[in-house]
Amino acid sequence: MSGSARVVLGVTGGIAAYKAVEVCRRLVDAGHHVSPIMTAGATRFVGETTFSALASEPVQRSLWDEDSPIPHTRLGQGADVVVVCPATARLLADYASGRSADLLTATLIATRAPVVVCPAMHTEMWEHPAVQANLTTLRDRGVVVVEPEAGRLAGGDVGHGRLADPERIVSAVLAAITTADLAGLHVVVSAGGTREPIDPVRFIGNRSSGKQGHAIAAAAVRRGAEVTLVTTQPSSAPAGPAVVVVETAAQMHRAVVDAADGADVVVMAAAVADFTVADTADHKIKKADGVPTITLEPTVDILAELGASKAPGQTLVGFAAETDDVAANARDKLVRKGADLLVANDVSAPATGFEHDTNAVVIHSVADALEVPLSAKSAVADRVLDAVVAHRLRSPGSSDR
Repeated sequence: MSGSARVVLGVTGGIAAYKAVEVCRRLVDAGHHVSPIMTAGATRFVGETTFSALASEPVQRSLWDEDSPIPHTRLGQGADVVVVCPATARLLADYASGRSADLLTATLIATRAPVVVCPAMHTEMWEHPAVQANLTTLRDRGVVVVEPEAGRLAGGDVGHGRLADPERIVSAVLAAITTADLAGLHVVVSAGGTREPIDPVRFIGNRSSGKQGHAIAAAAVRRGAEVTLVTTQPSSAPAGPAVVVVETAAQMHRAVVDAADGADVVVMAAAVADFTVADTADHKIKKADGVPTITLEPTVDILAELGASKAPGQTLVGFAAETDDVAANARDKLVRKGADLLVANDVSAPATGFEHDTNAVVIHSVADALEVPLSAKSAVADRVLDAVVAHRLRSPGSSDR
């Protein structure tokens, strides 16, 4: 599944419950319908109003308080995935033993959807044989366990048991509901803006954060692909892809061309400089020396080179960050550079493009154009990959191996 999913988010009574707020926000921003369930203990740590305001519907807490006489069955049957964040030792014990103690455990037992649990507790509790035995039981039943991390715990303790980072949790939830329609394929993604040095201190660059390219790489991993990510922003690269770090357009060119050899899909999401400095100074240019003259020369057009040398069956996706005549420029670039798909966006529009967590794009092919309204970049990433899959299905030379 790459569209909107129905996510039941269970929140239990642990100090890490506040992190579930961020998990809820990210899932909603990604376009999913989130139904929150809070246990009585959870409300001691986070207010019910917080989740009701951020989720897709109000919090539910009881088996007896809503219009439906069987809320756990309704929630369980309607869910595409159930995630418990945080999952306390009590919740794990109840779920492993099949004990229906409240609305959340009843929903877990009533669902046939994938389940993700995210334990969080003190180190001594996490390491207790009973807790580990319950986790083994749940794993054997197919439950996905997002293991906690080492770090600072409640009360100032330091050890293993800290709730996993929200990004890891959301990735696990999305992976649980994602069809592996890219399995067996090698996908190359470029991301970030290149930096063209003027001297050892200064450079010519752009505003690209790499977020959209990184979102595409992460989505491709979830969908089963082997992914190579060529990026100028390694600190924010997602887990999963093989990461190649570059800085300049020339380095990006070499790395992408090398990675694209034999790849099934190449997505050029990077903002590559059109020009580089002809003569880079080997020392810092001083203001006292006067205004410098900087001569520029064109960089290699990576997308055009890939389009000209594209192997049979390879799918090439380009990006166009525009400020005017977006559709006309995008369609011209699609044909002129030999791409199969061209993802265009108006970077002058609010909350769109560079540095934002959201984007609005139009995905152009020779046959049509698909508009993707303002959405989280993770949702845009899946729409781009949906278009890749559709293109490969209707292209005789493509192979899903």
